[in-house]
Amino acid sequence: MDIIEQFSAALADRITQAAPIVVGIRAGQHQSSGILWRPDVVLASEQVLGDDPRLTVTGGGQTVEATLAGRDIGTNVAVLKLRTALTGALPPSAAAPNVGSLALVVGADAAGGPTARLAMVHALGDAWTSMAGGRIDALIRLDTRLGADEGGPVLSLDGGMLGMSTSGPRRRTIVIPMATLERVVDPLLTEGRIPRGWLGLGLQPVMIPDSLRPAAGRESGLMVVSLAASAPAETAGVLPGDIVLDIDGKPVARPRALTASLSSDRIGQAVMLRVLRAGAVQAISVTIAARPAA
Repeated sequence: MDIIEQFSAALADRITQAAPIVVGIRAGQHQSSGILWRPDVVLASEQVLGDDPRLTVTGGGQTVEATLAGRDIGTNVAVLKLRTALTGALPPSAAAPNVGSLALVVGADAAGGPTARLAMVHALGDAWTSMAGGRIDALIRLDTRLGADEGGPVLSLDGGMLGMSTSGPRRRTIVIPMATLERVVDPLLTEGRIPRGWLGLGLQPVMIPDSLRPAAGRESGLMVVSLAASAPAETAGVLPGDIVLDIDGKPVARPRALTASLSSDRIGQAVMLRVLRAGAVQAISVTIAARPAA
């Protein structure tokens, strides 16, 4: 057997080993993949589930009914609770990959059988905040596109688990890393959602007029275009038309920059907003609240 045949056989063996933790998910007429996290718990990509309550999970030759236990748009993780337990054990977490490392993107077909893609790690980065406000513990981007395999496990070549596959902005395939999955699973099972910090502000990026830049110390900021009634910002005295310059001394030129400062562990804490109002700079203390459930 030459080296290519050996490599091919090794890849096939990894997929066979991973097959017990890969399941097919049917939500109404839509097919996707998931990870058997525990015998009665499956993780899925939140964005592909939709709102159809008819959920079934197929794996290990069985099709069982499932209910949606919780979902988090911020990390794009959904947790399903199975009516009947399945058999499978998660592999250990993989070591941090390098750019250029190969990865196996595993999914499930309609019958629950494994599917596979060989991908390369295209880019890596530090922890980041999604557009929906979720903290992702590391950026891992792959050079492939997903189909019905979205939501399945991503493995290193030694069989360790990097995390869950999902489609990010501009359909780029990213991996929700194990650290993020481990952090959100239990809160989603018990609470059904991940609480996020909230000020109740609707914001629009704006350029600050030249005449006001010396006072503001900024070239741009975020104009308050709406305020949720009785929300923390309104209660603290923020007004429509105020331009938010920074939060706790950190500039905020884009709404995501402010959102990143409102993690769940800061709920109940006060932040200092520096705002430009009628040509003068003011400091306003606002206490972060939990975002109301949708």
